[in-house]
Parts: sequence; structure tokens; C-alpha cells
Amino acid sequence: MMEPITDVWREVTGTQPVPDGVVLASFLFALLLVVVPRPWRIARHALTIAHEGSHGVAALVTGRQLAGIRLHSDTSGLTVSRGRPTGPGMVVTAAAGYVGPAVLGLGAASLLGAGHALAVLWLAVLLLALLLLQIRNFYGLYAVLVAGLGVFAVSWWGSAGWQSLAAYAGTWFLLLGSPRAVIELQIHRRRGRGGSSDADALARLTGLPGLVWVGFFLVVTVACLVVGAAQLVDL
Repeated sequence: MMEPITDVWREVTGTQPVPDGVVLASFLFALLLVVVPRPWRIARHALTIAHEGSHGVAALVTGRQLAGIRLHSDTSGLTVSRGRPTGPGMVVTAAAGYVGPAVLGLGAASLLGAGHALAVLWLAVLLLALLLLQIRNFYGLYAVLVAGLGVFAVSWWGSAGWQSLAAYAGTWFLLLGSPRAVIELQIHRRRGRGGSSDADALARLTGLPGLVWVGFFLVVTVACLVVGAAQLVDL
């Protein structure tokens, strides 16, 4: 019984060589998902999962009580936590949504730079499984289950090449998609549809203009993209 578990653990913690062309192919695929409108509308659900999960992790880390997460078919989401309605904990929780996916992508890029493609996939499976416990609506359950089962299938049955391609593509998508989500946030705000956005919530909490928080999100996500890309292409 222990031998198969030991073998899996050895594979997950070991390093995997990167097949030729995987870095470029995964980058082009992720770029396609981010810049082409129709694929972006579908793929953006993955970014929403990471966004709301980041809110949830920040709430727990700052001592708040996580009450549940909802994901919606229009790619919006809602994370509810209990605690003080103001203060540093609430600020960190609100700020984590847009920067969280980029930071997650940067962490994955660091693992890939060290040759741990399979570890990236299994960590994604673990995080999605933990997130599933906090989902409070049917569509959210469906979205997280589909994502989790897809990553698990590649991790368990995929060849080394497909595992590397999936790990790199997912990482590139987080790094490239995070700045676009911030730009979309500001577009919605300019059109008068961002009153309930994270940036405006932070403006009410801190007194700083929402545009300042949008700028903060953009600086962090672009910085993660630059540093993460350098790791992925081994500069």
C-alpha cells in the first residue's frame, strides 16, 4: 500500500525535464486565451476561481472567518467573510483578489524554473479541492469540479510532455491574464459599473481613490508577469 504512495510522492517532488518547444507553445496558447475575446470569456472562469480563492486565503490568514465563496456563470464571484468590517484584515482581504492570481502564477513559475512541473499540477489539485469545501452555489461547484478533475486527469494519466504543457500553460495564463483583468476592472469603473468592485471597496476602507488601488493592482500583476516570465524562459 505504501509503495505506490511513495512512488507518487517521489514523482511529485522530483524534477521533470522540459520537452523542446513546450515553453513557447504554452506561452502562445495562453496568449491566445487572453487576447482573443471568445476564448477569454471561457478561460476567465479559471482566473475568477483564483481571484475568489485569494480573497478566501487572505481572509483566513488575517484571522477572519470565511463564510463561503460563490462563482457565477458571468465570471463574477463573491467571497463572504466575517469579522471587523474595517481595519487591516479587511483591507488585505479586499486587496488580495486581483493580485492573488498573479502571485500564484509567480510561485508556479518558480517551481517550473526548478523543474517541478508535476508539483505545480498536484498543488493546483490540492488548492482546488480545498476551495471546493467553501463553495456555496451550484455553478461554483460545477466550475471548480471541472477544473479540478481536468488538472487531476492530466496529472495522473498524462504523459510527461502533456503534464509540462499543462503546467506551463496554466502558469502563463495566470501571469498574462491578471493584468488584463485589472484593465477590465478600470474599464468597468469608467463606464460606471464598478461601484461594488474591490478597488472601490478599498477606497471606502482606506480613503485612497479607487484609481490608486487599480494602479496598485496593475503594478503588482505586471511585476509578477515580468519576474515570472524571466523564470519560465530561464533568463
